[in-house]
Amino acid sequence: MTGASIETTLELWASSLRDVKGRMRGLFTQERVAASANLFLDGLLGDERRKTGWMRAEAAGDPGPWRQQAILGRGHWDADELRDIVREYIVENLAMDDAVLVIDETGFLKQGKASCGVARQYTGSAGKITNCQIGVFAAYVSARGHAFIDRALYLPKTWTGDPVRLAATHVPEAVTFAPKPALAAQMIGRALATNVPFSWVAADAVYGVGEIEQALRRGCKGYVLGVKSDHRFGSWDKNPPVAGTAEKIVRGLAPDAWQRLSAGEGTKGPRLHDWAYCELADLGADEYDETKSGLWTRGLLIRRNISDGDLAFFTTWCPADTGIETLVAVEGHRWAIEDSFETTKNELGLDHNETRSWHGWHRHVSLVMLAFAMMAAIRYRANDVTPPKRSTRRTIKI
Repeated sequence: MTGASIETTLELWASSLRDVKGRMRGLFTQERVAASANLFLDGLLGDERRKTGWMRAEAAGDPGPWRQQAILGRGHWDADELRDIVREYIVENLAMDDAVLVIDETGFLKQGKASCGVARQYTGSAGKITNCQIGVFAAYVSARGHAFIDRALYLPKTWTGDPVRLAATHVPEAVTFAPKPALAAQMIGRALATNVPFSWVAADAVYGVGEIEQALRRGCKGYVLGVKSDHRFGSWDKNPPVAGTAEKIVRGLAPDAWQRLSAGEGTKGPRLHDWAYCELADLGADEYDETKSGLWTRGLLIRRNISDGDLAFFTTWCPADTGIETLVAVEGHRWAIEDSFETTKNELGLDHNETRSWHGWHRHVSLVMLAFAMMAAIRYRANDVTPPKRSTRRTIKI
């Protein structure tokens, strides 16, 4: 892959920034508010390590953070409309039919109790139970790049059962308690309803069973979803037969059932693990949607760590005759959302939101998503530049 020149990359950056700002313009009824939103986006993309209101204001030449804060708080515009703009932009620039939607969550560490959704809860970001908000995200991952395509703020029951706190943080009346898998199912539903091109969904054990599986089967989309070791599996019309918990099934596997495969390239080379795959049943797609056709296979995918033997289990759904290499590659796409969280937090201020309201969180996160999607598109387009052909004619010196 050949990268573009510095001049070409700068031109791509300038034209892409004009493009995304133009796409945002229709969200705002006043020019001055649109201008402040543009400056907010510039601040997210700037060199300042902390993307606080004061830092963004200083970079924009404002005497204080009030205009920047107004974009997240007092202004009147719909963050979900910006989310839809981001989705359309990603489809235009990164879409491929075999893309993977990856679902995961991340924590936003907070002090105090006033920020919308904050509670003492577990977050992998800190590796412990701590005071934080939890955001559920969907990343679009293709060979062209990856970016967040959807998001939702998780509200614990301590919030949805407290009308005073909901009113104080301007949570819409229609919002009720929804478990994290339900939020993920809503995101998948929006992607299906808007015909986003993708073939697979990957997620960890938090999202591995229930309505997500049913929605994907109805939509004829494959999945590799994490499950716990006590999840039960059973096969029929398959030989050898499989029955029991995932943990029990793995103990009965023959040594030659395992294959050493890479789930993709990591920072230190191929991410190698030992893998095993058990086919459980073949089902017709018309069992879930009478307008669909084709034979699909339900299965169990198992990953074993080479160094310590640690096991992970995945329920799978895929077109018949899909090889284990494909399922392993789909599971390996989960690294992209981890990279997305790290990049947006370190470079774009994903976790630097200073507002306490429901709409403030969704506005801030959606603006970061737009900035990140733009960067992904620039990276793809810069690397996709075809170098000028060299002349094959020989020069004859006289």
